[in-house]
Amino acid sequence: MSDLTIERSFEADPETVFAFITQPKHLLKWWGPEGMNVPEHDLDFSSPGPWSSVMANAEGGRYKVTGEVLNVDAPNSVEFTFAWHDENDDRGHESQVRFEVEGNGAGGSLFRLVHSGLADDESAENHNEGWTSSLRKLERMAN
Repeated sequence: MSDLTIERSFEADPETVFAFITQPKHLLKWWGPEGMNVPEHDLDFSSPGPWSSVMANAEGGRYKVTGEVLNVDAPNSVEFTFAWHDENDDRGHESQVRFEVEGNGAGGSLFRLVHSGLADDESAENHNEGWTSSLRKLERMAN
């Protein structure tokens, strides 16, 4: 098993950043790597329950991921399970994601993404690339 932690600093206050990472209207603006859109989703991290998204690229590739929101501690953290589906729509290895937000003492926020229980180092590297690309979109919103 492998874990991944990514941190970013934002000019926006913690409440605003928390809204960006939990509310559907904001999530859809940054969810998924650059070049992807989200044509199908039940993407809401503001309360416990199931979530899903299908990301699509320009070449027609579709990538489904689902999970369960386990815990919401507004405006500090949200935690959810995360698993990709294969071409037969079978759900694969489940990992866990935690988004944490805290004030930076200057009106802005420190954001931390912790993705734990990934299958192996290769999976952690692939997720690092995907999350880093997605977070570039979030950075444009929160800075």
